[in-house]
Amino acid sequence: MPHTHYTTLISADNLAERLSSAPDNVLVFDCSFDLANPNAGEQAYAAGHIPGARYLHLDRDLSGAKTGKNGRHPLPSRDALVAMLAKQGLKQHQQVVAYDAQGGAYAARLWWMLRWLGHDSVAVLDGGLQAWQASGRKLDTALPAPAAQGDFKAAAPLAVTVDAQHVLANIKGGEQVVVDARSPDRYRGENETIDPVAGHIPGALSRFFKDNLTVDGRFKSAHSLREEFSAVIGAKAPEHVVLQCGSGITACHNALAMEVAGLHGAALYAGSWSEWCADPSRPVATGPNP
Repeated sequence: MPHTHYTTLISADNLAERLSSAPDNVLVFDCSFDLANPNAGEQAYAAGHIPGARYLHLDRDLSGAKTGKNGRHPLPSRDALVAMLAKQGLKQHQQVVAYDAQGGAYAARLWWMLRWLGHDSVAVLDGGLQAWQASGRKLDTALPAPAAQGDFKAAAPLAVTVDAQHVLANIKGGEQVVVDARSPDRYRGENETIDPVAGHIPGALSRFFKDNLTVDGRFKSAHSLREEFSAVIGAKAPEHVVLQCGSGITACHNALAMEVAGLHGAALYAGSWSEWCADPSRPVATGPNP
């Protein structure tokens, strides 16, 4: 019997079943991270992780080189990302499961990146490490053996990106709606402690990524997410939506939520606010949603 192919979310029970029945057909990555302490996620991984999971570090593994003008977490090249994942053992068509202990904020970045590489067999563990532990399952402290080189190759992208020039031109044209995943206070230009300039891209609308989750840290139902995103984007088709955040991380959480909701085709502005505000010629807005 062929295995179910997970492309958005996977439950702890379904992951455990897959790990016991076909461990060679699933590759699990722990993406836990803390922007304020870049070593914290790796330390937490060493202290206990889902058995067999490998660790990917946001700065080292899931970001490219910074220039000072391309944001805090620029995308690596597709070739560099393919090479890193193949070195981690990823095989063609293999099921990938990403998780973290931060509500999926960092796991969703890996989910989006694999889709960008044309790999759709990738899901985020719904509820993350907490859901795995709440289901009564054990953590492991053993590091997995070095991986055998995988045969993973990129295919046509399943996820779309836009650049700063596109977003700037759209301010005048308004054909697309920009949705900002940062907290509402940062969107309004208040309490900015991460980036040097406070505010948001003119015309952007606020949708805090944490609003995608229920109180237990799992994603809301597809129906609820569809209603809530539709209330933000109005009559715009999802393929006319551009998602951004501070540095292209939590915008991927909104991308995942939209996919769960059946709203397909939104683009990612990967440089996001940290790239946008690095150029003083780009306009800045403050205040609440218009």
